[in-house]
Amino acid sequence: MAAMITGARALTVAALLCAAAAAAVAQQASIVRATYHLYNPQQNNWNLNAVSAYCATWDADKPLSWRQQYGWTAFCGPSGPRGQAACGRCIRVTNRGTGAVTTARIVDQCSNGGLDLDFETVFKKIDTDGRGYQMGHLDVDYQFVAC
Repeated sequence: MAAMITGARALTVAALLCAAAAAAVAQQASIVRATYHLYNPQQNNWNLNAVSAYCATWDADKPLSWRQQYGWTAFCGPSGPRGQAACGRCIRVTNRGTGAVTTARIVDQCSNGGLDLDFETVFKKIDTDGRGYQMGHLDVDYQFVAC
């Protein structure tokens, strides 16, 4: 009987670990198209309402230091939370061509199937060779990270 309980517990633990691994995988994606958007947060005083960001409903009253901490992005990537659940979350974005990395805060949603990075605070930081600007997009990997 004790061996059966131990076996059942082992199966339960294994199932939980598989579920956790699947959830972690769902929080990242590779070879995602990232375009740029002109949020111009500095000129707009880091005001989410001023740029009509989707997440303003929930995050516009966050402290200025919170809104300024990371560059901004719209998120509509293939993996990860959608809508309000994505608001305020952070992603680490890596330019596949150069390896340049930065962290961005999700402040908006989009419909291009990838990311729409603020030009000044995110896109330019990882477009270190200028090819993304020339092509109008970057191929990136992203991963959700703690802010």
